[in-house]
Amino acid sequence: MTRALIPGSFDPVTFGHLDVIERTARLFDEVLVAVVENPQKSTLFTLDERTEMLAEVTGHLSNLKVDEFEGLLVDFALDRGVNAIVKGLRAVSDFEYELQMAQLNYRLSGIETLFMPTTPGHSFLSSSLVREVARFGGDVSSMVPPPVADRLTVRFRA
Repeated sequence: MTRALIPGSFDPVTFGHLDVIERTARLFDEVLVAVVENPQKSTLFTLDERTEMLAEVTGHLSNLKVDEFEGLLVDFALDRGVNAIVKGLRAVSDFEYELQMAQLNYRLSGIETLFMPTTPGHSFLSSSLVREVARFGGDVSSMVPPPVADRLTVRFRA
């Protein structure tokens, strides 16, 4: 059985994330989406909120599980029997950082990292841009699933 891991902060999950997640789910027997808790990074949504949103918008994928982690990604991956780490790439600028991480992760664990480019229609999306548009009352309905757009609206109205 092949098991892939897609890590990320998903703050919030976007259609770009979902594109990579759904395409990965078609290629692997099992997919584990791991929501990262990074204490050095401030997030708009709590770890629990990000996990809930991801579970809600990926519920249609029967071979996918959403989990949370803090610490070294490779420790989490080894503990769960992951065969490959999948990272989405939007642009060449993403590749430089992700390549270094992939090489380090391989050195530490022997787990391969596979890069999946987002489809062109999603290549401009980032969680930080979505948060900024939502913060100023812009329409994010073409960037995030409806439950996520609703949560962004509520968060910035408060």
